[in-house]
Amino acid sequence: MRWDVDGRHVPNREWSRFVTAGGIRWHVQEAGPDQAPLLLLIHGTGATTHSFADLAPLLAQQFRVVIPDLPGHGFTQKLNAPHPDNVAKALAALLAELGVTPALVIGHSVGAAIAFMLAARGLVQPQGIVALGGALLPFAGVGKVYPGLAKALFVNPFMPAFFSFTTRFQSVPDLLKRWTGSHSTREQVAYYERLFRNPTHTGGALALMAHWDLDTIERTIAQIKAPVLLLHGDRDKTVPPATSRTVAQRLAAHGVNVEHHGLPGLGHLAHEEAPERHAEAIQRFAQRVLA
Repeated sequence: MRWDVDGRHVPNREWSRFVTAGGIRWHVQEAGPDQAPLLLLIHGTGATTHSFADLAPLLAQQFRVVIPDLPGHGFTQKLNAPHPDNVAKALAALLAELGVTPALVIGHSVGAAIAFMLAARGLVQPQGIVALGGALLPFAGVGKVYPGLAKALFVNPFMPAFFSFTTRFQSVPDLLKRWTGSHSTREQVAYYERLFRNPTHTGGALALMAHWDLDTIERTIAQIKAPVLLLHGDRDKTVPPATSRTVAQRLAAHGVNVEHHGLPGLGHLAHEEAPERHAEAIQRFAQRVLA
């Protein structure tokens, strides 16, 4: 994306700046009291900082928040071979450049998998991890096929542009509801429409999908030591709600202090649908683990 054209639509734009770290130029948002505990918020595949547009201001009343666009997404440059390890290392380089250490890492969908990878590899040592609809296990029946399909699309140089072109003739509200099970506002849909119709952004999302490895992510579960909060919409059509229940059981079996809460009536974009509920849950978790 070009900042001069599309940047005017970025929610909380006054928080934005650009930082070069790990060999790429990042778009990152920062807000909240300087001396407050720091929360790192990581969005999911195909999203940007906009995914936390309503949740982040609530958290920033009490915490310092740092929210980057992932490599290849939004206004952040792409990363060659965005394998989970490489994305985690790139994020660690960004944190080092910013000179910050997160007290909590909060990730949505694939962002939760990145949060687990950061902690499991010792790249950060948070006092707690929050997974929002976390994509932390291979999906039954498609765990091996989905990355292969994404790779097939990604290696065709015309596919990002074709995907963006075809969305012009489809109802993005219908697509979002069908893919996620969430009821998005008109403003939220409008931003996803701009993203889906941008070949650079869709190419970045396809690249992340093509290099993703949920088997690698699954193995990180046994390496997590910090307390974990799992929040998952029970109408999620992207990541099965049973995923978080299973992860909670595995974490507990390894002696991890874990909480799991299903969220009735919410889909995969639950934190966008109900930011107040999520802010309250995260604040309660933070009070307990940061005390």
